[in-house]
Amino acid sequence: MSTPQNPFIARLLTSQETFFQMIRYGFVGGVAFVADYGSLYAFTEWLGVQYLVSAALAFIIGLTVNYILSNLIVFTTHRLENRWLEFAIFAIIGVIGLGLNEGIMYCSCELAGIHYMIAKLISTALVFFWNFFARKLTLFYKQKA
Repeated sequence: MSTPQNPFIARLLTSQETFFQMIRYGFVGGVAFVADYGSLYAFTEWLGVQYLVSAALAFIIGLTVNYILSNLIVFTTHRLENRWLEFAIFAIIGVIGLGLNEGIMYCSCELAGIHYMIAKLISTALVFFWNFFARKLTLFYKQKA
């Protein structure tokens, strides 16, 4: 693949600066969100699974998509050599995000009366920042020598 002529696009695609990583992570998060959100809808509406259970299952699907794409597109530096350990920590951060997701959805739906699909949008926006910074600082950040 050739390098784009536009310097901004080239930096966007390759830079390890946090700003550019966050933009790429937003794209990755968008793809993972589609997998998550679509699964939530399918599990709840088509399969009749209770919305909090559906949200947990859908979150796991989104987590897996996010890990794979984050490694391919967002983060090129790794603190750990063991990818299984890296995925485990990535998943632990995701489980904390899942707890935040479930809490936000519960409060939004049960306490505030917001439809579960709208609550998911609110939750996704908040959990995005937790996931990005926790993963970057824990797994994909190399300190300068």
